[in-house]
Amino acid sequence: MPADPAALPVWLAALEAHAPDLVAPFAALAEGRPLEVRRGVRARAGEGSAARILPQHAAIAEAYAAHLDTLPDAAFGLPGGEVDWTLAQALGHAFDARSALVTAASLAAQGRFPADAPTVVPGVPGPADASRDQLRRRLAASQRMVERAARAVTGHEKEACPLEHPLVGRLRCGEWFLFAGVHDLMHLDQLDALAALFAAPARTSATLTPEAGTLTPARRSATLTPSEADCP
Repeated sequence: MPADPAALPVWLAALEAHAPDLVAPFAALAEGRPLEVRRGVRARAGEGSAARILPQHAAIAEAYAAHLDTLPDAAFGLPGGEVDWTLAQALGHAFDARSALVTAASLAAQGRFPADAPTVVPGVPGPADASRDQLRRRLAASQRMVERAARAVTGHEKEACPLEHPLVGRLRCGEWFLFAGVHDLMHLDQLDALAALFAAPARTSATLTPEAGTLTPARRSATLTPSEADCP
């Protein structure tokens, strides 16, 4: 089911116009409907979907870049909405994750996925001392990885990918390519909350506690039902 723009936070409704296939599963996740997340990802990640999803990833990258341009320097050392990480650590994690997920899909699509690849270890923060410019470069590098992966995944979207994620399980190549964007939206949710704390242009539906310097984005953990995760 497509997301209803009228029911979305302002920042997400703006992205929905440019990334509808990414926003709809994320909206279901934020509302605590994990089975609908998986069904939505599968429905949107069929044959030929990578070419359609690629510009939606570009819209996500532009949203990240806008926050990197407008947030003050002090923001990068504040809690980033993920465990006890700073914003710099959360963004480093987000950019590494988008690269890793689409690379896994690309390797599987080419029959080059390592047989001895370990299970994904979620929750690895990026460097705490990453500067704004370093984060910009990591974002740009991750987008280049997305673009290369799109070329490899196109035509192979429905092929199995051996990537094993303890929270998500297994997805097909096209599904991982799409889900990387859903993961990005979790972190953009956190960024929007922090932007609101600094009275930046972006708006938020998050709960803020400025006196503690913390924020609680309105999102859910990306945990999907294991039995659903293993469905072919």
